[in-house]
Amino acid sequence: MGMKAEEKLEIAADDLKTYLHANHSIYMDVNGESYYLTDANDRYWRVQDTSKMNEKNHYTDCSELVPTLSEFLSLPFGEANKCIMDLFDEAEFYASTKPE
Repeated sequence: MGMKAEEKLEIAADDLKTYLHANHSIYMDVNGESYYLTDANDRYWRVQDTSKMNEKNHYTDCSELVPTLSEFLSLPFGEANKCIMDLFDEAEFYASTKPE
């Protein structure tokens, strides 16, 4: 899991899939919540809730694991049960950086 960059990314909805494919993760802040959108071993994609940690001190999953980015971007998650693309216009995105 990376660290959330301080500077907001300027990214278009059409570019999100390409960004995730190249970078493997991104932070999404929406409606007072922060989520980590990431792959799991380059095979599956998931949304994680950054406010809840598991026993390994990692963010907890709040979506199913799915094998494709297209499926991932349209997968409902969280209490709002909306997908990433439904929330895109309300969201702010931040790069995931490697700890130094």
